[in-house]
Amino acid sequence: MRQLLLTVAVGLTMATMAGATERLITVTGEGQVAAAPDMATVSLGVTSEAKTSAEAMADNAAQMQKMLDSLTAAGIAAEDVQTNGLSLSPRWSQPAPNSGEREISGFIARNSVMVRVRELGALGDVLGASVDQGANQLNGLSFGLSDPKEKTDAARRDAVIDARAKAMLYAEAAGVDLGDVVSISEQGSYAPRPRMMETAAMARDSIPIAEGEVTVSATVTIVYEIAD
Repeated sequence: MRQLLLTVAVGLTMATMAGATERLITVTGEGQVAAAPDMATVSLGVTSEAKTSAEAMADNAAQMQKMLDSLTAAGIAAEDVQTNGLSLSPRWSQPAPNSGEREISGFIARNSVMVRVRELGALGDVLGASVDQGANQLNGLSFGLSDPKEKTDAARRDAVIDARAKAMLYAEAAGVDLGDVVSISEQGSYAPRPRMMETAAMARDSIPIAEGEVTVSATVTIVYEIAD
C-alpha cells in the first residue's frame, strides 16, 4: 500500500509540474535601428609572381611596403592596419603532352592586410591610392559603427516591446491574462543595407563607394506566465 501511495504522489507531482509548464507563453521579438556607418573595414593585398621564391617574396615585400606607405600618407593609423594573410605557393606548368608531368614554372607570393578606415569621406581616395601603389587584391569591404552601444540598446528596447505586444495578442486571443516574465534571452547582429544615394557624394575622382546603412538588430525570446 505504501508503494502504491508513493507512486500516486509522484504521479500527481509530475502532473502538476506538467500543468505549470503548459501555462506559459513564449514569444520572439525583433528590433531594428538603422544608422549611417562611421567606419569601414577593407581587406587589401598584393600578389606577386616570379621565377624563384626569393624573387617573388622580395617583389611582394617591396610592393606591399609601397601600399602601406600610401595608407600612412592617407592618415591611416598603424593600429588600424593588421596583416591577415601571407602565403607563398608554386606556379605549375601545363601537363606535358606525352608524359603528363608538370613542373614548377615559378612562384606566387601573396600578402594581405585588414584596414580600418575611420573617415568614410576619404575611403575612395584610400582605395585609389592603394591600387596606385601596388595593391592588386581587394577581398572584401564592410561598414560598421565605431561605437554601436547606443543603437544596440535602442534595438533591444524595440525587441522587448515587440515581444510583449505579441504576447498580449496571443493572451487576448486565447482568453487568458498575461502574467510575469519568466525568462529573457537575446541574440544580436549587424546587417548592411544599401543606400545608393551616397555614391555620387563619395565618388569624386576616387573609387566610387556606396556606404549604405548599418542596421543594428536585436532578437529576444521572452517567456511569460499565464496569470491565474
